[in-house]
Amino acid sequence: QIHLVESGGGSVQSGGSLTLSCAVTGYTYDHYCLGWFRQVPGKERERVADFGSDGSTTVAASVKGRFAISRDNTKSILYLQMNRLEPEDTAMYFCALDGGECWVAGRRRGSHEYNWWGQGTQVTVSS
Repeated sequence: QIHLVESGGGSVQSGGSLTLSCAVTGYTYDHYCLGWFRQVPGKERERVADFGSDGSTTVAASVKGRFAISRDNTKSILYLQMNRLEPEDTAMYFCALDGGECWVAGRRRGSHEYNWWGQGTQVTVSS
């Protein structure tokens, strides 16, 4: 079975940093798309960053220059380094995995196109 487990969330003050981790187990294929998403109550899930097996990565405009995505292949862990956090970054953060590439018909894979999800980790940024 495929499992994704996020960790690293917490409460920080504005301007602080956090690193989220997503441990992936049970997935052994060469092709994948791994993504970080976030969601606040009453709003749609928002793509934050993604990492494809083709080496491509993207970061949402709202966090560009502050957040970075990376992966430790040997440990099958996906990271999201978050710097200069703002209250607007407060959300539940989820990692997701799909067996296809991140590029889908010229656009990045949307949240509804991922097969497996973690349970989420809460990030709260106070002003």
